[in-house]
Amino acid sequence: MIILVVPRLNANGMALWPFVLVRLPNPGPFLLNHERIHHRQQVELGVIPFYVFYLLEYAYRRWIEKRSHYEAYMALSFEREAYAHDRDLTYLKRRKLWAFWGYL
Repeated sequence: MIILVVPRLNANGMALWPFVLVRLPNPGPFLLNHERIHHRQQVELGVIPFYVFYLLEYAYRRWIEKRSHYEAYMALSFEREAYAHDRDLTYLKRRKLWAFWGYL
């Protein structure tokens, strides 16, 4: 994982394989764990398919389910898994393959 500080980033962090972009220097362990979970998802699904799936799921949640941007983002299977486990720093050691499917 290569951490890049991007002060103008609109989010606290973003996983763009193989990088993690962060807004502030010295990101906390929970933020880094959240982004590591996304990296695992990207490796499992494939980087390009991950982003396609992410965007399609976001579009579905946003426009078909008529959710706000924030609600659609928080409903994404990838985000639900990452937020559910970002404070568990041992999660990736026991995480099952394709665990994000359980959050669809």
